[in-house]
Amino acid sequence: MKTELQVPSDLKFLTIVENWLLSCVELELGSCVDWSRQSNRLRLVLVEAYSNVVRHAHREKPHLPVLICLEVKEQNIAVEIWDHGQGFDITTYLPPNPSDKQDRGYGWLIMNRLMDRVEYRMQVNGRNCLKLETYLPTKDN
Repeated sequence: MKTELQVPSDLKFLTIVENWLLSCVELELGSCVDWSRQSNRLRLVLVEAYSNVVRHAHREKPHLPVLICLEVKEQNIAVEIWDHGQGFDITTYLPPNPSDKQDRGYGWLIMNRLMDRVEYRMQVNGRNCLKLETYLPTKDN
C-alpha cells in the first residue's frame, strides 16, 4: 500500500499528520502488530520529523507544503517527509552530549535509535527528503 498526505507547514496540523499515518498503518496491518508499543515509537519519530520541517526548513513559511509519503509492504514501513527548505548538511551533525544540558540536536539521534534506517537527501528536484524505515514485529515476536 502506498499513500501520501500534503499539509501546510504549521504545527496545528500535527495531530492530523499523526492520525493519518497511524490509521493507515493500522488499517493495512490490522491486529497482528502490538500497537500499544509500536504506535508510540512511530508517533515520536513522526512528530520529530514533521516539527523539524515546520520549525527549521519552513520557518515562518506556513504556505510551503510538507509532503509525507507512506509505503507499507507486509510489516515494513517507509515514510518520506519532503520539504522545500535550505537543507541540512548531515555530515556536520554532532550528537549532543547530555552533560552539556543541551536542549537541541536530539532529533537525529532519536530517529536513528527508533527506526531501522534513516536517510536524508538534500535538494532532490528542489526539495529535501527524510526517509524513515522500520520493520514492525508481530505480537508473537
